[in-house]
Amino acid sequence: MALKNKKLHIKRELMLLLMYVNLAVLLRITFFPMQTNNGRVLPLEFDTANIFPLRINIIPFVNILDYIDPADILLNIPGNVMMFIPSGIILPILFKRLDSFWKVTAAGAGMSLCIEILQLPFAVRASDIDDLILNTTGAMAGYGIYALFRHIRHGGNKKNISTAQEG
Repeated sequence: MALKNKKLHIKRELMLLLMYVNLAVLLRITFFPMQTNNGRVLPLEFDTANIFPLRINIIPFVNILDYIDPADILLNIPGNVMMFIPSGIILPILFKRLDSFWKVTAAGAGMSLCIEILQLPFAVRASDIDDLILNTTGAMAGYGIYALFRHIRHGGNKKNISTAQEG
């Protein structure tokens, strides 16, 4: 009975779907090795014998400089930034409280921190401050894209933007 009285907001439902897809892609990329064996993605193994010592890097930009192949650097840096750009765009649309650059930045950093913490018990993954910095940068860039489109949509007039946000 309660479902009959609820209104369906297509725009909000589509944004929620986009956020779920975004989270699924983030989890796929961050938790499952990209290598394949006979065309199948290798599973993430939880091996209690190899958890310790934890693989954590808290010194910025040390691991990035350790890559032997320059292609790995070119894949890692833009990849970590780009995978959080959708979050920076979707979050302020979906959640009205995330209405500023700093709030979206904090939300992106929080999401990235959760991923880095969840990676700790998996021996094949490492928690890295570089990933946190790059992911947060991606959320910031995403918010910049969102803000640019919002500015264009409202004709660049600050009065129109604040009125549109209130309504």
